[in-house]
Amino acid sequence: MSAEGSLQRIVTENTGLKQQVRQLTQDNPRLQKRLASARQNNRFLDKRVADLEAQLSAYLTAPHPPP
Repeated sequence: MSAEGSLQRIVTENTGLKQQVRQLTQDNPRLQKRLASARQNNRFLDKRVADLEAQLSAYLTAPHPPP
């Protein structure tokens, strides 16, 4: 392979990598927002499960009248 061919290959690869960097840079804020939302949803669901477990525990430990 000639030096000119090697140089062309490197320039082409560099251009492709620059495009990937631009795309990843554009995607990053959107993905950060999605991650923050997922974490917030997870915290909400954890609290909801804990509330339901507390309700269930209270129900199971409360005395019930015989049928």
